[in-house]
Amino acid sequence: MARRDYFYDKNAPKPNSIKPAAAVALFNDQRKILLLRRKDNDKWTMPGGTLDYGESMTACAIREVREETGFYIRVSGLIGTYTDPNILIAYSDGEVRQEFTLVYAAEIESGELRIDHESKEAAWIDLSAVAQLPLAESQRRRLVDVVDFPSKGQPFLR
Repeated sequence: MARRDYFYDKNAPKPNSIKPAAAVALFNDQRKILLLRRKDNDKWTMPGGTLDYGESMTACAIREVREETGFYIRVSGLIGTYTDPNILIAYSDGEVRQEFTLVYAAEIESGELRIDHESKEAAWIDLSAVAQLPLAESQRRRLVDVVDFPSKGQPFLR
């Protein structure tokens, strides 16, 4: 399924779906962040995905990271809440989803990196190089907050 991201685009289609999602900022010992290159839009993203019935948001974050990367993690903090109605994702099946994502900080407890069917590549990226990657604008905003999070000391609300 293909997707198209809209960021404050007056020509964006109207949303018909809201699904809570979690994304996770994972760092290695060189302070590089793990990003995945998605197959559906060819853009880089933090690991994450949508909430399943019967799970909490942190359980969603843990499950999605395990599925998408092979890592078992421990959530260590909330970086931000992203619920901007002007950020939409249109899927080829007709779903147009309004943004609703919680971004967490987490630590890797165990596992080895392996990507799933949703991604075509994974890489540890220096934060200073992230801006040069092909990113959805919503992801770019979140990554700026990831960089600023240690100095801010409290979650971003967007």
